[in-house]
Amino acid sequence: MGATQRTGQEHVRQVAAAAERYRATSDARRAMERQQDAGVSFPDSRQALAARAARLLDRHAVPAAMAVEAVRAEPLAAPEAYERILGVSKELQAWSFLPRGARAARTVARISVRENGRELPLGTGFLVSPHLLMTNHHVLADAEAARDCFVEFDAQVTIDNTPQPPTRLGLDPDAFFVADERLDFTLVLVAPGPDALPPGETFGWNRLSAQPGKLVIGEPVNVIGHPMGRLKEIAVRDNMLQVRLDDFLHYQTDTEPGNSGSPVFNDQWEVVALHHSGVPKTDDQGRLLRKDGQVWQPGDGDDAVEWVSNEGVRISSILRHLAQLPPGTRSGPLSEMGAESGLSLTESAVPAPAPAAAVPGPATTAVAHTGLRARDGAFGGRRHLVFLHGRSQEHKHPDMLRGEWTAGLNQGLVRAGLPPVDPADAWFPYYGDRLVQAVSAHEAVPHVTEATSLSPAEALAPASPTARAVYEEMISEAAVRWNIPQERQPEVERIARGDIVKGLRRQLSWLAARSDLDAWAIALTLHDVAAYLDDRRVRDAVLDCVLETLPEEGEVILVSHSLGTVVGMDLTTRLSPALRTIHLTTVGSPLGLDSVFKRLLIGGPKRPEAVVDWLNAWSPSDAVAIGCPLADDWSGALSDVAVINARDRAHNIVEYLSHPEVAGEIGHHLELR
Repeated sequence: MGATQRTGQEHVRQVAAAAERYRATSDARRAMERQQDAGVSFPDSRQALAARAARLLDRHAVPAAMAVEAVRAEPLAAPEAYERILGVSKELQAWSFLPRGARAARTVARISVRENGRELPLGTGFLVSPHLLMTNHHVLADAEAARDCFVEFDAQVTIDNTPQPPTRLGLDPDAFFVADERLDFTLVLVAPGPDALPPGETFGWNRLSAQPGKLVIGEPVNVIGHPMGRLKEIAVRDNMLQVRLDDFLHYQTDTEPGNSGSPVFNDQWEVVALHHSGVPKTDDQGRLLRKDGQVWQPGDGDDAVEWVSNEGVRISSILRHLAQLPPGTRSGPLSEMGAESGLSLTESAVPAPAPAAAVPGPATTAVAHTGLRARDGAFGGRRHLVFLHGRSQEHKHPDMLRGEWTAGLNQGLVRAGLPPVDPADAWFPYYGDRLVQAVSAHEAVPHVTEATSLSPAEALAPASPTARAVYEEMISEAAVRWNIPQERQPEVERIARGDIVKGLRRQLSWLAARSDLDAWAIALTLHDVAAYLDDRRVRDAVLDCVLETLPEEGEVILVSHSLGTVVGMDLTTRLSPALRTIHLTTVGSPLGLDSVFKRLLIGGPKRPEAVVDWLNAWSPSDAVAIGCPLADDWSGALSDVAVINARDRAHNIVEYLSHPEVAGEIGHHLELR
């Protein structure tokens, strides 16, 4: 059986399944239509509307001035305000809508197969990492089928309406191939071209996001693909999301069979679904109908079918499926898909701590990493640059980490017009292994690389009841600070344990939706902050470890990140009298949360006497820094500076230090010229 025949048979099965889902959701669709007839533009849940409006505002997809103008004229309830903001987004597009669409279109390719001496188009695919192409399972069902296929990028007409020569690349399913028939998706590695570059570096790639808030019912969708194997086409604007299921979306748009495997975008050109099927009209027996009302037969062809809607697989469902794959699979090309995918292994995504059983105790440690001292005479011998790292640094070499921090700082120094520094001139107290050992002595370290049916909020909650209380308090406070919609519940229901777990899951999901961090990254950080603040033994172990690698006298330029900002604040109570002048820089800090600062050794939000000046840098998209700016809560002068970090590096230390306003202040205290 040829590839095109297999593709056709599976496509028929997918069409039938889509028709059944469409029929099962007819009540929901009619209810949506009634609301729209009554004047409700976006008939979705309050939480979905709130998450969508927040995402639009946070990512500057709607100009703040226009959003204010839309809601200020009259008192509005929250859902009405959200609808006004969404209305502005739907009706008024910035000039960048078109070039961003053109950029997204470059990631889309036509898939064809070599069969019996011919080249036949099969469908569409699009890049989701520097190396990986996503399409439908019914287009590429297995690695064997993919070996006979190739992809063509830029198979389109130019602005002068003349065909553009496409770039043809092969597929390498032996290097990477993952597929799932139920969700009808395939991921396959695209071989490099003659220039040996990953295709994503040439054509760009789509950063997939597992976070909510990308689309609500009533909003437009845009589809780019190769219908019937033709040159690239786009369906924009006159389209709309109709129904959202657990794993699928139904939407109105003009597509044809060759669109199988096309990306479905929102108006910000974020991928919301993988298009996989039209939805046909059916009779009472579930049989497909032709445009003339007769029962469709296989020989009639797709053109004869009366299509009533379209169905795509939700990107968040595909990402959840990929997150359940074995860790070895996720450590390859999947780890390049960006922080919001939940699959990245970078610091700003989902760190993968080792299980507690694999962490050796102090007596059996074969290779114990210790902190690094600066070389003698650096910065005149009286000024000392000290880097204090955050969580998720276990089993890493301090010299490598010090190099990364210095590289980020040097980027910022150069941008600020200052000379770079040598990594050997920085002190690097290292407590990553000690933190894991101290926590694992009292509870199991979360092993998030294993498949689990638990949400991040539950899976990463501390085992200790008191530490869990701190953890829940931080998540709840952070969600309230980011204006989570309140749910009304009777008091008796609210104190039930099941409702507390449900509320915690909802709060963490809200934080992920509002920020550029995923729920796992947020929960992992807050887990360790809670363990540190709650257990004096953990706190003492970390502080003692840091004190082992500090200068003995002089001025300290202390640069701390994430959990390290909490450790650094406690550290000021234990320094020797000869180290009483501190120039403090905190970045990505949770110190603005009442649940954090009330548990510090300094006794609350007051600048320590040893700190002569303090710069706090934070990014509005960094959920760990949700309590910032700090100046409103902390007594004693300090300077807050908001920086815009890249979407996939919202909490990344290198990203923070590369900003000239942050690095320049550090360089000033080092007296760099």
